[in-house]
Amino acid sequence: MYSESNSTTIAIDAMGGDHGPKVTVPAAIRFFNKVNKKSHTVILVGKPEPISELIAQHNGNALLERGSLVIHEASEVVEMDESPALALRRKKDSSMRVAINLVKDGTAQAAVSAGNTGALMATARFVLKTISGVDRPAIISTMPCLDTRQTVHMLDLGANVDSSPEMLVQFAVMGSVLTEFVDKKKAPKVGLLNVGAEEIKGSEKVKKASVLLTQSKLNYVGYVESDELFNGKVDVIVCDGFEGNVALKASEGAAKMIFNVLKEEFKRTFLTKVLAALCLPVLKAMQSRLDPRLHNGATLIGLNGIVVKSHGGTDELGFLHAIQEANRQAEMDVIGHISQEISKVFSSQNETKTIA
Repeated sequence: MYSESNSTTIAIDAMGGDHGPKVTVPAAIRFFNKVNKKSHTVILVGKPEPISELIAQHNGNALLERGSLVIHEASEVVEMDESPALALRRKKDSSMRVAINLVKDGTAQAAVSAGNTGALMATARFVLKTISGVDRPAIISTMPCLDTRQTVHMLDLGANVDSSPEMLVQFAVMGSVLTEFVDKKKAPKVGLLNVGAEEIKGSEKVKKASVLLTQSKLNYVGYVESDELFNGKVDVIVCDGFEGNVALKASEGAAKMIFNVLKEEFKRTFLTKVLAALCLPVLKAMQSRLDPRLHNGATLIGLNGIVVKSHGGTDELGFLHAIQEANRQAEMDVIGHISQEISKVFSSQNETKTIA
């Protein structure tokens, strides 16, 4: 566990993602423009030659000489379409595995990767292990909200595509604890994603999970439909990883479409320069709310360490936000606090079952 500190070390899987070092290296260098260079360290894990070349191209040699930026060699790369089981078993010196190992041995306080989600989850779970009482880690992230003062956490976003009702309850506990700690919300409202609000709707798995959540001590408010994801009705949205990933990707696609359509319409219409100037700030404000890059960086919650998953196809700005998310959690020791609280919750649940 790490205590709250202004000094952090972040290990980055520099080779992961659709674009690899071309995105991760410049994003890491940009990160130092946002923080105090002397109190942060970024370890770029991967093949030294391409990493070094890109550091030089993006004027990062001074950071390298100062020791703020460090290159840690790893000879292998986990491909985006590679089998998670094979990656875990055969690629022990992959940039992904080595970055997570640095968290395990205490060299780094967090790891960030845009690589293969399945391989990242399998490797992180194998190396860091799960918190006592948690069957499987889940992917949790904040979603854009109509009210910018609010935050909505959603999980699972793709780690477990066939979750049991009991696992959905565990996700609810973890999401509730994270929201209560990070957002300072007492008794955050928890909703279960479903195809309708009525009790008779949904799969048997969802119905059973709803019964279990109703019996829990969480502030469970019932089902949430997909058109309510962004209205702030609840603070935590719980779902299976399959549904969560579909909802997330559909939302991102819709946001891009809306912004691009509006931008093209403004170009085509015969607006005066004055009206166009007035509309531009509105478009920029909309983009800041909907741009998925600005919400990039999902946490693999339930592990004994901080691991942040970036979108594989994100650009430099998106990966920068993932680094910032990892750094924020490292500075606050978010996972350490959450681990303690979750352990208490699950321990008390197990004691109740034993007594019963």
